[in-house]
Amino acid sequence: MDLKELVIKSRSYRRFDESFQVDGEILRHLVQLAQYSPTGNNMQPLKFWLSNTPEMNQKIFQNLGWAGSLKNWDGPEEGERPAAYIIILGDTDIQLNFGVDHGIAAQSIKLGATEKGLGSCMIASVQREALHQSLGIPKRYQILLVLALGKPVEMVVTEPIGADGSAKYYRDADGVHHVPKRSLNELIVHDV
Repeated sequence: MDLKELVIKSRSYRRFDESFQVDGEILRHLVQLAQYSPTGNNMQPLKFWLSNTPEMNQKIFQNLGWAGSLKNWDGPEEGERPAAYIIILGDTDIQLNFGVDHGIAAQSIKLGATEKGLGSCMIASVQREALHQSLGIPKRYQILLVLALGKPVEMVVTEPIGADGSAKYYRDADGVHHVPKRSLNELIVHDV
């Protein structure tokens, strides 16, 4: 799979086969991709909390918001929840501002997950204090982002933005998740 295809297939999935086990070695491999991703001034301030057990996954799940544009959906049902998570943490003993480091790391992890046949979703809607307490995460680690991982059980498609100009994602009557995308011509302000 070339990089363009990998990026296109690396969609945000929110429904998974919860019974599918994501091995700890795969999670460590994904973090290794983040390990070699760029960080500001090479400070390497990110740390990672891995989870693939039902008990810990439940503690994480209950502290997440799932889909801001799907107002009548509270997140995946039991059986469709992620089989694993990677919580990206910022180590405040190294620095206090993490810039875009966690976004770069998350994208590396997402691409690696896609390459391994997994789906993922970056989640920034997190009840951070509650999650800190629930998992016992030391206070020096700031929760920056949560990546949900697993074997997807939903279809996600991209499509051009419609005549109404809305970029809001939605689900159709068959449960297919639609993600409108702006055209390349709309994105390029000055062309060569």
